Amino acid sequence: MLNTIRVERAKMNITQAELAQQLHVSRQTIHSIETGKFIPSTVLALKIAKYFKVDFNEVFRLAEEN
Repeated sequence: MLNTIRVERAKMNITQAELAQQLHVSRQTIHSIETGKFIPSTVLALKIAKYFKVDFNEVFRLAEEN
């Protein structure tokens, strides 16, 4: 699964730690999601999209091999 979390964070000028704090997860979780090492739960993915005030599909999409 691909995502644009890093881009969305840059638009808002927030760190991984700041995003993690807002979502009540660890900074490592945000890092792992951004790098594609961890696929978030549906609930967490929806919370991320809601936090950035964008549609879910603007933040997450399937990679070609999926």
